[in-house]
Amino acid sequence: MSGAAEPAEPAEPAGAAGEAESAGAAGAARSAGAAGPADGELLARVLLTRVLEPGDETGGRWVRELGAREVAARLRARAGPLPGASGRRWTGLLARAEQADPGRDLAVARNTGVRFVYPGTAEWPRQLDDLGDGRPLGLWVRGPADLRMWALRSVAVVGARACTEYGAHMAATLAAELAEHGWVVVSGGAYGIDGAAHRGALGSAGATVAVLACGVDRPYPRGHTGLITRIAEQGLVVGELPPGDHPTPSRFILRNRVIAALTRGTVVVEAAHRSGSLVTARAAGRLGRHTMGVPGPATSGRSAGVHELLRQGAVLVTDAAEIVELVGDMGELAPERRGPVLPRDLLEPAAHQVLDALPVRGAAPADGIARDARTTQDDAIARLYELRALGYVERHGDGWKLTRQAVIPVDDGSGVP
Repeated sequence: MSGAAEPAEPAEPAGAAGEAESAGAAGAARSAGAAGPADGELLARVLLTRVLEPGDETGGRWVRELGAREVAARLRARAGPLPGASGRRWTGLLARAEQADPGRDLAVARNTGVRFVYPGTAEWPRQLDDLGDGRPLGLWVRGPADLRMWALRSVAVVGARACTEYGAHMAATLAAELAEHGWVVVSGGAYGIDGAAHRGALGSAGATVAVLACGVDRPYPRGHTGLITRIAEQGLVVGELPPGDHPTPSRFILRNRVIAALTRGTVVVEAAHRSGSLVTARAAGRLGRHTMGVPGPATSGRSAGVHELLRQGAVLVTDAAEIVELVGDMGELAPERRGPVLPRDLLEPAAHQVLDALPVRGAAPADGIARDARTTQDDAIARLYELRALGYVERHGDGWKLTRQAVIPVDDGSGVP
């Protein structure tokens, strides 16, 4: 867009030439959900989403030190470079700023049911501030729910695009269970594990958020248009990029930091050594969030990255209860896992000690059994008759031996008889 229809220069006081924003753009700002301090801040940040790439820490420092309005005003006025910008880079930013039209972007957003949420507004998730100068300038949000409230109780479930049936099953099951526990499932909307996680949450009538690396009005991948549309109806679709903007490889990687910061923890279901989902998990770790991994077959290259993550200190999880125990509030504990209770588990300690003193093969005299059980012979004989009544031992001449029931117990999976 040419400079003839430039939006507001938000840094200027009311009435100044730089603040000559059209009434239509201001109206679009208010209609698009601007609940923040002033339309000027909103318009400045929307403009900057067209100028600065996601995660640009230099640009983030400018906004922190000077304010979004002042940075936008300098770009619109084609002022000299700000600190840290080379002449070549500043020229590129000026060209982007000249083409930006925040009023138009807000009008497009309004027409597609999208709002812009930014720091200082009620819906802004404050945990994103942990990203420092790399935090988003704002987020475009599509869907009826309150992003800040949902993010307070959310978990990221991410993994490989080219996943196995096992990976897809685990992602969908974990997401469904998390939804049933009242947790919001956050993922990237991609093929594979991401899609399975979203579908698992939706299938349980639960809450899910898709964080995209493109404009939220243009679902990507296209094969997930139906899924992302359903997420927007039942959950939330969010992204840093303005309407109509396209994804790039670097934007996918930078998108992952938002997933990590937005949630209380990140679960990686399947990932090879160079998977982008590991970037999400490591970002979560740097931000002090929980990092978790679901193990796969030791021979599977698609789980190799997860296994390496576990070796580096991530927590192994196998179901939603274990995830909630980590990321949830005090008292949200996973049930204790143990094998089935066997009849011999119910024996009194003294009887168990005598039973353990019998040899696996052959018979033994009562005095030898008493000695190995560290008890008296009379006590050992009394326990042996008790064990015979239960079917664990039998008399064999002057000695005692184990029955088949005692020698070959029911397999509890532990490998210990």
